[in-house]
Amino acid sequence: MNFLLKKEKNIKNNCLLRAFNITTTSWQNRWALRAIGRRYFAASTEEYSRRNYANNGSEYNTVISSLVAQRRHYLLRDAYDDMVLDGVKPERDTFHSLIAGSMRGACLQDAFFFRDEMKTMGLVPDVSLYNYLISTCGKCHNSDQAIQILEEMKRFEVKPTAQTYICLLNSCAAGGRLDRVRAIVRDMTAAGLGLNRFCYAGLIAAHKNKTPITEDLASTIIELVEQSKGWSSMDRPNNVADSVMMGISEEELYNIPTADYVRRRGFVARQFTVYHVAFHALADLKDVKAMETLLDMFQKDGKVTDVYMVMQIMRCYLHSGDIDRGRQTFEEYINSGKPPFSEIYVTLIEGAMLGYTPKGMQLAQDTLLQMNSRNLFLTRKMGNDILLAAAGEKEGGYTIANLIWDMMQARKVPPSLPSVEAYYNGLKKREIPEDDPRLLQVSRTLDGLRFRPGPGSARP
Repeated sequence: MNFLLKKEKNIKNNCLLRAFNITTTSWQNRWALRAIGRRYFAASTEEYSRRNYANNGSEYNTVISSLVAQRRHYLLRDAYDDMVLDGVKPERDTFHSLIAGSMRGACLQDAFFFRDEMKTMGLVPDVSLYNYLISTCGKCHNSDQAIQILEEMKRFEVKPTAQTYICLLNSCAAGGRLDRVRAIVRDMTAAGLGLNRFCYAGLIAAHKNKTPITEDLASTIIELVEQSKGWSSMDRPNNVADSVMMGISEEELYNIPTADYVRRRGFVARQFTVYHVAFHALADLKDVKAMETLLDMFQKDGKVTDVYMVMQIMRCYLHSGDIDRGRQTFEEYINSGKPPFSEIYVTLIEGAMLGYTPKGMQLAQDTLLQMNSRNLFLTRKMGNDILLAAAGEKEGGYTIANLIWDMMQARKVPPSLPSVEAYYNGLKKREIPEDDPRLLQVSRTLDGLRFRPGPGSARP
């Protein structure tokens, strides 16, 4: 996209404008920026046309929608600033895309900035935008702000919907605010709204995230799963059209752990949301006994585990130190003939590396080689996650980290700043010559990331 190719060239000029503190509190003042001149200070109309990536509202909306789809949320504020400096007035649809993108990137400050800009232009956020803001608060574990948004909705006479309350419930659950979650449940019940699977998922998350952890937590989770079997027929709120149009799933809106996987065919059986959250919670708690009880309860109902559940079962065994049972679960899945998703391999690799034991590191290496032989690739997130984990190895030959790096380079998987920094520091602690080709390559990559705009990088 032209925007992405030219964004770095524009940063210097944008920074110059920002250095003069060209910020305003009203659209009328922003429009006066036109008098200062175009942000590129082009010598001719032809040069400006060649260097600019958008010229009107429709083109800017296309750019913003594309950035949201690619999850390049860190560029949304830059695109909006360019839009304002070009004198193009954003419409309501533009703000929908900007706030939805900020939600997906968990950029709370940007989300509220766009809301304030919207108000400045005389546009009152609708219920869908308020739901996105509440969801963003949940992703950032800021339940106080989520409650304030609900109060703001009441002041502006924007009527909350069932989806609003579910967003609020799960936002409070992310911060472990069990008291607030229970209050929301009471309010929903009083308003005649039944609890659906996402409400029970929020209740489980609230208990798990509450501190300190109670001794009966595992039994409470299993009890909630049992209760959820009679959830309300209000299983799908009636105002999801806007989210669907924006490509936002209910799992993403409510911050459910399966949000990143629901669009993968054959990966998640969406009707088992409560089980997904419960298995995920018990894996985090490393409670093997409770996990096996839940699995037995699930299978007695004649149901078959999906890929996400298998991953959580593996995580539970591996995080509790039972590498053999974790590997056995992995092998049972692979030998079943089901699709060999990369995530299954990465789950075993990550879990095996915990503690950096010789047995675990050997299993991680064997699994990586097996994965590579099956021509399965690492996504950017998976590659950087396991590179960051492998880079923490203090002793040994650094074989796993080197192997992961080589696989990412072969597939041209973009590395992230944290993972490259950790890998570089680990290499420096080894007895490696300063002119070693690998060390030089990692050093150059690190230097480039430190001065390149993007997620987790240091902007100039």
